[in-house]
Amino acid sequence: MHSPSRKEFVSLTFTGSGNYNNKQWRRQSCWRKWKQLSRLQRNLILFTVALMLVCGIATYPTVTEHFREICAVIHSVSSVFEAFPLTCLVLQKQKRPPHKRGPPGLQNRLQKKGTGSDIQVKENPIQEAKKADKEKGEKPLMVVNYLGVCVSEFDRLEAVRDAFRHAWKGYKEFAWGQDELRPISKSYGEWFGLGLTLIDALDTMWILNLREEFEEAKTWVSTELSFNKNVDVNLFESTIRILGGLLSTYHLTGDALFLDKAKDIGTRLMPAFNTPSKIPYSDVNIGKGTAHPPRWTSDSTVAEVTSIQLEFRELSRLTQDTRYRAAVDKVMQKVHKLEGKQDGLVPMFINTNSGQFTHLGVFTLGARADSYYEYLLKQWIQGGQKETELLEDYLQALEGVKKNLLKKSSPNSLTFVGELSHGQFSPKMDHLVCFLPGTLALGAHHGLPADHMELAKQLMETCYQMYAQMETGLSPEIVHFNMHEGSIRDVDVKLADRHNLLRPETVESLFYLYRFTKDRKYRDWGWEILQNFNKYTKVSTGGYTSINNVRDPEYPSPRDKMESFFLGETLKYFYLLFSDDPELVSLDKYVFNTEAHPLPIWPSAE
Repeated sequence: MHSPSRKEFVSLTFTGSGNYNNKQWRRQSCWRKWKQLSRLQRNLILFTVALMLVCGIATYPTVTEHFREICAVIHSVSSVFEAFPLTCLVLQKQKRPPHKRGPPGLQNRLQKKGTGSDIQVKENPIQEAKKADKEKGEKPLMVVNYLGVCVSEFDRLEAVRDAFRHAWKGYKEFAWGQDELRPISKSYGEWFGLGLTLIDALDTMWILNLREEFEEAKTWVSTELSFNKNVDVNLFESTIRILGGLLSTYHLTGDALFLDKAKDIGTRLMPAFNTPSKIPYSDVNIGKGTAHPPRWTSDSTVAEVTSIQLEFRELSRLTQDTRYRAAVDKVMQKVHKLEGKQDGLVPMFINTNSGQFTHLGVFTLGARADSYYEYLLKQWIQGGQKETELLEDYLQALEGVKKNLLKKSSPNSLTFVGELSHGQFSPKMDHLVCFLPGTLALGAHHGLPADHMELAKQLMETCYQMYAQMETGLSPEIVHFNMHEGSIRDVDVKLADRHNLLRPETVESLFYLYRFTKDRKYRDWGWEILQNFNKYTKVSTGGYTSINNVRDPEYPSPRDKMESFFLGETLKYFYLLFSDDPELVSLDKYVFNTEAHPLPIWPSAE
């Protein structure tokens, strides 16, 4: 782990003036000759020198480490560099990693003082340098970076693969076959006892071409994975992580082992639909074949019952058994007709006995409702864009978002999505809502109005700022936006909301935005985020940990938990973001479920 430190860069501007003594005569003479050259000549010389430097580093690997302290971005020849897949970033100055185990600052338990919400909007450091010199009326010759060499897209892909290997190392050594790794205590946590992390990561390993790790996991699935257990599982989580993961891996590999396992778990989840209303219970005992709601309520969350459709529909298509699709289609048909919506927005809860919405008047695109909207669009795409009711509900909901939830912050006019409670607007936005830019972009790609893409870009900027404005460069779970005129900052974060769970939503949307626009800033933003995950959440003995405080770089307070979605989603989306291959999980052939497991778009004849 690297010790945390503040971000630094240096902008060097060379001018032709200045007083020199006799010892500087040669330097002055050379400088005058340099200034006499045309801009084109200077650019060509600088480009040649830079190219020779890069080639020299590549030719002599042993020299590479000596050049990791500096990296020049030659702005005056940026147009030339754009022809090459080479990007130079201003990264954080880092100290030598500590030899002790644990995330950054684990040994320093003194909380940093003054972590109030006094943070301004931060631009990309390179952009800040350009802006500063522009205000001075000067053009910068170069921005000096204290950390890394210029990184190619291949380097970035390898960085993601290295991150996966490191996470897998911890899981393999301390949590093999269990649900989740606890990297600080070198132990594991169980949820269902079904190897959640391993199954969630299967298709990620295949996409990242980590065949050795994949074969190890496949052997465990073949010999150890059994669903004949007296255990209660959550219908939604089991569907998106286990059923989705197995179906996706089957499609990517063609190995029938994964389809057989998918059919087994899918069949065992079906008792959840045996309710008076056909709205499924939240919990299923996959060994006994029984299902029930949570002990404290007879409600299910709307997101959970409406975000299992992609998986069960695909299971029916593959097995020719219509009961899976029939069960989940009934849920969508019922929700489509229900009263209690507001401009297409749905409440967060639905009763499994009556089939009616409960807790009326509360609307959010965050927890308990988020993936309802995502799956409206994705089911329409999956089915060949034939199910018009799904599209109608999606478009109506987006109009409801614009009318009721979409606002601008002060002072920098960041577009954000808040919440509505009985007519009262709250400027609260979950990190979960950052799925929306990607979903909007996906819809625009499939022929929906162009203004969806414009809104996607605005929200993408906001989600990036949720990272960039934090001292660690990592987003909190929840932020509150300031809307009062005269505010000095856009974002406030409450103490209880400062944790980061290694969530994927922002990286997911960066992937979609880059895939459709080819704007390199989305890759650069993703690279910054990956670097900060490595800096503040990587555990030296293996694995990554969620943290409690993104506002405290001295001691972010590790939570000792690596969620399965870090391997199943976050690292997968990083890899796809940095890949130059549009056919690597083509968005014209696949649609991702809400756990980042790609499922095929059905042929139009079906």
